[in-house]
Amino acid sequence: MIDTKKIDELAKSFANSLPPGLKDFREDINKNFHTLMQNFFSKVDLVTREEFDAQAGVLAKTRRKLEKLEKLVKELENPTKK
Repeated sequence: MIDTKKIDELAKSFANSLPPGLKDFREDINKNFHTLMQNFFSKVDLVTREEFDAQAGVLAKTRRKLEKLEKLVKELENPTKK
């Protein structure tokens, strides 16, 4: 889930960047932009950095286990004579 504080910051930044003649509409634009951004982020398939990092860690651990198993299988298929 996307952090709503970041969306609030984006909306405020956008509203504050309006030309002086549109400052009267700042609150409406801020709310509409906030809603637009929430809708956009809910429709796209994004994950947080924490979720991505956690999954990358799981993948790395799985890859290490797979490499060990591949090595073991290779040793079992081709036993060396002592």
